[in-house]
Amino acid sequence: MIKQVICINWGTKYGPRFINRLYGMVARNITPPFSFTCFTDTAEGVRPEVDCQPLPVLDVAMPTNTKGIWPKARLWGKTLGTLSGPVLFLDLDLVITGNIDDFFTYGDPDRVILARNPAKPFERLGQTSVFRFPVGKLLPLQQKFIADPQGVADEYGFEQRFVTRNAPGGIDLFPRAWVRHFRYQCLPVFPLNLILTARLPTDARIVIFPGGLHPEHAIKGGWSGREGWSLAQHLAGLRRVPRHGTRWRYLRHFMRPVPWVADAWHE
Repeated sequence: MIKQVICINWGTKYGPRFINRLYGMVARNITPPFSFTCFTDTAEGVRPEVDCQPLPVLDVAMPTNTKGIWPKARLWGKTLGTLSGPVLFLDLDLVITGNIDDFFTYGDPDRVILARNPAKPFERLGQTSVFRFPVGKLLPLQQKFIADPQGVADEYGFEQRFVTRNAPGGIDLFPRAWVRHFRYQCLPVFPLNLILTARLPTDARIVIFPGGLHPEHAIKGGWSGREGWSLAQHLAGLRRVPRHGTRWRYLRHFMRPVPWVADAWHE
């Protein structure tokens, strides 16, 4: 069986360097045969091993004022390019740190299986940074979304909550240890973040980066918007932070450069 990996790219936020690095990480951490398909609005600069296919058409206005990544709904149609059967979706800004073969054999191939979302510990919520689904299985979700995109986004907030609550037959979750959230499960808590480097949890196969941080931020240290800042620069910047409730957040938002991310996130 060919292991089918997919990703999606639109606009200029990510582009070739993220696509190419993701392919490189997959190729180093999977047992062939496999395919790697990127649904994208441009193939320029993408390495030739990547099968670039056009973005699936979804002729609706995307929701506004929502944190969900609703353009992922393009992947939920009856067909998906030239692919059929189960596909494993990976976000462009994650880091693969171990073998991913088990993501293709875990559970029933006809089920929708998501990573766990540690940001909502009291809600059985999946995380669509990493999820497996059979092509066409999520068509009812796409139809419901097309009927009222803004209404769906307003009700659910995040597309992963919409998938979790509405996937036909319900969802399953990958084992907790396989997929880890960088900010919540790798970074030390304050004040340890000021002196200790983010750790790679044992048995982690994939580390996801939701919430504005990217692997390149972790490689440089500091934070998003303050990439490469030393601890001295970070503490000096505290004087410029408004007093009403944001200094605590500022102090928590610092990290030392993370070597294991640099070791993994490359072509």
